[in-house]
Amino acid sequence: MTKQTILGRVTQLAKANINALLDQAEDPQKMLDQLIRDYTANISEAEQAVAATIGNLRLMEQDHREDVDAAKEWGDKALAASRKADELRAAGSAAEADKFDNLAKVALGRQLQSEKEAKTAEPTIASQTVVVDKLKSGLDQMKSKLAELKSKRDELVARAKTAQAQNQMMDSVKNINVLDPTSELSRFEDKVRREEAKAMGKQELAASSLDALFEQLDSLGDSAEVEARLAALKTAS
Repeated sequence: MTKQTILGRVTQLAKANINALLDQAEDPQKMLDQLIRDYTANISEAEQAVAATIGNLRLMEQDHREDVDAAKEWGDKALAASRKADELRAAGSAAEADKFDNLAKVALGRQLQSEKEAKTAEPTIASQTVVVDKLKSGLDQMKSKLAELKSKRDELVARAKTAQAQNQMMDSVKNINVLDPTSELSRFEDKVRREEAKAMGKQELAASSLDALFEQLDSLGDSAEVEARLAALKTAS
């Protein structure tokens, strides 16, 4: 997988509009579950690729440091050889001095080569550093999107369970026979009133019978009084 491909995929996934995807989904929860699986797999794949890219960058940086160190080391050797040549030439050993000057030239050539290699690698290292920074940022965004996906999935699951519970409650309510106060209670009240009226009727009947007995008793009393007075009249005469 090339750097461009990695960066392109990471950027595309990091910029994905979750809400837009959900709007297009027939079953948002299933789509979120699938997106979470895809994101997790892509993040794992991208992490491996980015790690390899970072590893290559670190190798280039190491090679660059080695070239810089080598250039300094060859420069130090060239200086030492040049000074030795000057000492020998001053002592009258021109042939030996030429040998050390030649060594200094060889060292300077090696220094120049190391410097060129270091300089050549610098633009590549700079561009790779930018790519690695973008890849790291993209991975961070992908992980943030994954957290967002999981949060939305959990929210949808909770809402679905709540809706299911509400529907079950409403279905249960439909099956409950609720008393209608304008019908059932009214009919029960009418029944009670009829029973009360029946009791009142019995009470009236009982009262009228008792009154008749008392009237009969009064009538008997009057007859007895008349008979007693008649007997008294007869006795007086």
